[in-house]
Amino acid sequence: MAKMWAGRTDGATEQIADDFNSSIRFDSRMYRQDITGSMNHAAMLAAKGIITQADADALREGLAGILEDIDSGALAIDMTCEDIHMFVEQVLTERLGDVGKRLHTARSRNDQVALDTRLYLREQTQEILSLVKALLEAVVSKAEQYSNAIMPGYTHLQRAQPVTFGHHLMAYAMMLLRDMDRLMDCKRRMNQSPIGCCALAGTTYPIDRRYEASLMGFDGICRNSLDGVSDRDFCVELLSCLAMLMMHLSRFSEEIILWSSWEFKFVELSDAFTTGSSIMPQKKNPDMAELVRGKTGRVYGDLMALLTTLKGLPLAYNKDMQEDKEGVFDAVDTVKMCLQVFAPMVQTMEANLANMKRAAQKGFINATDLADYLVKKGLPFRSAYKISGQLVAYCIRSNTVLEELPLETYKGYSDLFDEDLYSEIDLKTCVEKRISEGGTSTASVLEQIAWVKEQLKEEKA
Repeated sequence: MAKMWAGRTDGATEQIADDFNSSIRFDSRMYRQDITGSMNHAAMLAAKGIITQADADALREGLAGILEDIDSGALAIDMTCEDIHMFVEQVLTERLGDVGKRLHTARSRNDQVALDTRLYLREQTQEILSLVKALLEAVVSKAEQYSNAIMPGYTHLQRAQPVTFGHHLMAYAMMLLRDMDRLMDCKRRMNQSPIGCCALAGTTYPIDRRYEASLMGFDGICRNSLDGVSDRDFCVELLSCLAMLMMHLSRFSEEIILWSSWEFKFVELSDAFTTGSSIMPQKKNPDMAELVRGKTGRVYGDLMALLTTLKGLPLAYNKDMQEDKEGVFDAVDTVKMCLQVFAPMVQTMEANLANMKRAAQKGFINATDLADYLVKKGLPFRSAYKISGQLVAYCIRSNTVLEELPLETYKGYSDLFDEDLYSEIDLKTCVEKRISEGGTSTASVLEQIAWVKEQLKEEKA
């Protein structure tokens, strides 16, 4: 098959070179963006008198027909073509003859592929934003359900202080909200049109880049033609946002995996989002969470691969840049798949409140409050700290908890103890006293929930 770039050479390359050079096996997913971009390019060429209106109408009609035929399955994409741009132009030329050859006036595949990639990733970023929002809504709903459910909070994976399950979940809500903010910011920088930069230096034709950009919903144009064709910052930035999003999902997955183990038994995952063992009938494995945790490394790898590809490239376009698409497409697909399974997994997750509360009691996480009780009675903090530590040691030896020790035992350590200490060290009291903004009290958690809901409402508007 003759190459559309034949001229300087005869275009006769070895089959192995063709296969190595080809990108259509992965850039064919951008056929819709490529055709849409070409239709708008034809409209601009006619508006500026570079081609006739009749030719532009024929081009747009021909391109619309190709799009319809691909969508319906009447036209299969030829995987022997070099890329999706060449395939579309080849079919168009076969259908329209010389008129089809006019489409590539005042553009290059260099700015064309940059355009297609921006259009495609802009659409995909919006889809990911919708999926993150759905997950965030699921997390907030679950946090509201368990806004006053007591559980141990951890530092160093050691029981530290009592918190509510709702408070813990809202920490992930804040992460997801930041992820949405980053993706929206990334999308804003992505939304600049490179078309009209041509190969690297612009064109001698009197094109209107801003008009063409406006037809496709861009906020503006890339202002330097060299930068316009060689810039892949928007791919790197999107990959960075996705890597951070996956890091948050992976941390959440790790906790779900721990919480659903027999050792914790804090949550029960729905059977619909777990698997069994082929040999051990008692098993209920959190495979979806484990896969999300595992796929995080994959997205990290996509980011590092593209950064490494770009780090030594001179301006402007180099064939190395063909390597941008597979990694970013893989990351987009992976993140979408993870988000699609994560939201319903969270929605159907149920907490074991009794186990959570018992773990909080057995962790002596009200020991700080016990020390504070003595301080309020006039004892220096360091002395109060020591007495509280001795009482914890006594409970461990006696296999009991602070709430169940008799008052006589407490008085054996200090005469300052009285009946009011039991209300002070009650886990519910310990939680509800954390009234500082952003703290774990029920009122604070509900305030956080209300605030996040307001952010989502504003984002929707």
